[in-house]
Amino acid sequence: MRIRSNTYQKVCHLISSNICDLVRRHSALYLVKGYEKPTLGLATGSTPIGIYQELSIMKNTNFSDTITFNLDEYVGLNGWHPQSYNYFMYKHLFTNLTFKKRFFPSVNGVDLYDDLIEAYGGIDIQILGIGTNGHIAFNEPGTPRESKTHVVDLTENTIKDNSRFFDSIEDVPKQATTMGIESIMRAKRIYLVAQGKHKKDILEKAMYGDITPEVPASFLQEHDNLKVFYCD
Repeated sequence: MRIRSNTYQKVCHLISSNICDLVRRHSALYLVKGYEKPTLGLATGSTPIGIYQELSIMKNTNFSDTITFNLDEYVGLNGWHPQSYNYFMYKHLFTNLTFKKRFFPSVNGVDLYDDLIEAYGGIDIQILGIGTNGHIAFNEPGTPRESKTHVVDLTENTIKDNSRFFDSIEDVPKQATTMGIESIMRAKRIYLVAQGKHKKDILEKAMYGDITPEVPASFLQEHDNLKVFYCD
């Protein structure tokens, strides 16, 4: 597995361009042959914001037939709470582009989320970031490879990392719903982006070290269509 290094702007432009190519191709095939609607797996946090900004200005792509599935959502936050991931997606993408349907995992529907993804033909492109402890989505160290969408107790490390988005660390939710490792690995194509020097060591450990539940992102080494990018 090769980690590609480039500027954040160039990485975001490359990924958004590939997403647009997929959406245009699938939309055309859908109209002609009844092909599956294009399906995107979306992430939150600071890393994918540049990708969403690039998508929002690419006016030559129609996303109105595209289905989106978000990786995760906090437990206990109203969907319009400023720190909910639903709110994040509307702020950075959904107010700029129209999608066919948008889905988030929830406590009430946690057992059905993977079935819903499968019903729409699976995720064509999945966007991922990586946590400083090697988590992907909210799959914390120790998460088994076969895990599907589930409710997770957030570690102190993740709560501390995410506290920068809240008024205080006490305001950070202690649980989240998240796609599991197996859920993510079923995506047809994955783009993993790590931004910042504080992510470099864990990215290298995940991509070049042992495959282990203690570094959940390391399971991505087994995916046959993964591209990994590091941005200073």
